[in-house]
Amino acid sequence: MGETRLELVDTPMEETGDKGTVPPPLPPDDPEAWYAPDIQSQYEVYPNVVVTISRDGEQFRYDVREPALTAADEEAVETVQSHFAEAHLKRPKTRESAVEVMEEGLDPKYERALDRLIDATPPATRRIRYHALASVACLGDLTPYALDETIEVADTDDAGIVVHTSDYAPAVTGLPDDPAYIERFASERLASYTVSFHDFEIPVVRYRENLLGTDPFTTKYAVREPDLLPGDEQLIEECKERIWETAVDGAIEDEVAFVRERAETLLSRRLHIQNTRAWLEATQYRIRSALGEYGLTVPPVDRRYDGDRLSDLVYYVLRDYVGHGKLTIPIRDPRLEDIEVNRVGERIKVIPRDMTGSERIPTNLAFEDEQAFVNVVTQIAAADGTELNASTPSAKVNLSPPGVEETIRCAVALPTISEDGPHVSIRKQSEDVMTPVDLVETGSLPTELVALLWLCYEHHGVVLFSGPTGVGKTTLMNAHMPFIPFEDRPISIDEGSREVRLPHETGVSLTTRDHESEYKRVTMADLMTECNYLNPDVEVIAEVNTTASFETFAESLNTGHGLIGTTHASDIETLVNRVVEQGLPPYLLRELDIVVFPRRVDGERYVGEVVELLDEQSFRALDREKRCGVIQKQGTPVYWNTVAWRTPEGEFEFAESPLTDDESADHVQTFDGIATMTDRRTSAVADEFHRKHRYVKHMVKEGIDDFDRLFDLLADLQTNEAATVERLSRQTGEPPSAERVEMGERDEYSDG
Repeated sequence: MGETRLELVDTPMEETGDKGTVPPPLPPDDPEAWYAPDIQSQYEVYPNVVVTISRDGEQFRYDVREPALTAADEEAVETVQSHFAEAHLKRPKTRESAVEVMEEGLDPKYERALDRLIDATPPATRRIRYHALASVACLGDLTPYALDETIEVADTDDAGIVVHTSDYAPAVTGLPDDPAYIERFASERLASYTVSFHDFEIPVVRYRENLLGTDPFTTKYAVREPDLLPGDEQLIEECKERIWETAVDGAIEDEVAFVRERAETLLSRRLHIQNTRAWLEATQYRIRSALGEYGLTVPPVDRRYDGDRLSDLVYYVLRDYVGHGKLTIPIRDPRLEDIEVNRVGERIKVIPRDMTGSERIPTNLAFEDEQAFVNVVTQIAAADGTELNASTPSAKVNLSPPGVEETIRCAVALPTISEDGPHVSIRKQSEDVMTPVDLVETGSLPTELVALLWLCYEHHGVVLFSGPTGVGKTTLMNAHMPFIPFEDRPISIDEGSREVRLPHETGVSLTTRDHESEYKRVTMADLMTECNYLNPDVEVIAEVNTTASFETFAESLNTGHGLIGTTHASDIETLVNRVVEQGLPPYLLRELDIVVFPRRVDGERYVGEVVELLDEQSFRALDREKRCGVIQKQGTPVYWNTVAWRTPEGEFEFAESPLTDDESADHVQTFDGIATMTDRRTSAVADEFHRKHRYVKHMVKEGIDDFDRLFDLLADLQTNEAATVERLSRQTGEPPSAERVEMGERDEYSDG
């Protein structure tokens, strides 16, 4: 046999900086990769899960390659799926939850079963585990798509699902048009927390569905209540009926403990009976559990014999008996501001207080049965002493569930006046009262306006916050309550007084109550009489909306007391019209010092305009080019001038010089009224405004955003301003200058 000779051909090599070495292989998405010219991008989203984006004619194509399975691997995956078929595992609602499931695995009791079921080599175990988790605990076929954080939005039509990534859009996938969990794989988690309810911690998640063409609402609120198995609802109803029929001797001191004890007794007995009837399955379950503890067999995962099942059923009994049914968790969620139920069978809507750019969002809760809805509505009204019936089909009530410190106002109605069943509207005031510093930091109002409100609150001026529901009128009013001097006596009047936060030891809240019996009725006139006996310095009427409250407002204007209130009017002309429609003379509006008009746009609350009411002489002295005007009503002119407003760019502008330290121009007309009330020159009031403005800037700089701390600081300033300035200077680490100690009248204080 002849000798075979190999001859090396000397061919030129690509210059790589190191002669004689072969360059590394190029990835498929490299434009120089000649073997994959259509590949645009390729990356790994999870170990051995690779996404490839390629060009397919005039469009992009999105493909996923998951770990390949052998025949033995597929059989192992099917075994896992069969074992977990009745485990009732909760599927993730967002892509963040999907990533956590794939990275962290299952709960320990399920994880033990999974480990026992998989008996393969390490590489095969990793492949099987990925597919098993994806199919039984994650989003099935959509799992790899959920793991890709570059997918920003998805769209669906008859041709299938199209995704938009951060770099390529649109990209066609190989998915059908309606796979399981389609609304979840591109969802983005916004918030995740738990809400307490009588020793239960119920998970809540807010998320945004980045999927077009499915639901007009993209932002959702989900309460993750315990899962129920077939037949559980019947068990719960039977338990509730037995508790209702229970004979009790004497009064029940602890309703929650009573219902919990009875529910646990009745339900544990029923579960035991069910397990006894299925004695063969129960025996097999207990034997497998015992053997599983010793590692001799695979632990069972059927929730019918899970010890947590009793706790889950007790939760539903407590929720319906001592809670408020489907509204239980939303009512106790401190992060919600509004809750609305419009009709039977429709999703409950909520408005989170900490979301910007979002209004109402739907929940995964709904009343499917009208009678259950009626029971909750009746229960809410009865908790505040109101009985709903044919003659009283609706009511405005206040709710105070145990353990909830928020002020909760409810408007409830029976089907008598609602076409599609009962309806409920709930407004929750945050327990954490905002301060002027909070409002300044969020861009809701400028420091100059805080100083102006401080001036009016302290000197018993008349301030009205006016705007539609939900714009933040009460929030603005309450935030400045510490500016009322600590030794003054503020009195709040009417139902809205429950929303007023008075840090004063001298403060009193007076409320009305309308009962069916005529002799129990408390009117606004009664409260006015009571208020006058209390010798108030400032009266607070939180809701000037009814005819009685407008009459009270008019009478209070004539008393000479300070007056602070809120009403519903979006601008000065609407406010004047409303006052006249309520039968009050237009000239009374001249007694108002300033009216603040807050607004809410795209979820953002801010002060849109501040208006002062003038007499004719002050109005004639104004520059006609300014934002001012006159409104004729019943032959009486109402003169007004705009003090401050917010521009379309989000900045605040002011019409008068004391707000900008320009002593050569005109002054805010409100200063004249305060000067008259305090027998001072207007220039002295302007100087006081500037001094207060410097303090406000210091509060913002030092972050004094605690309500009680602010009240204490203002009390110290009133007691001895110079000593308080000196203490503040020591706290900031700078020795006070002579100018600072001298009543804090120098600009150096705020700048330092």
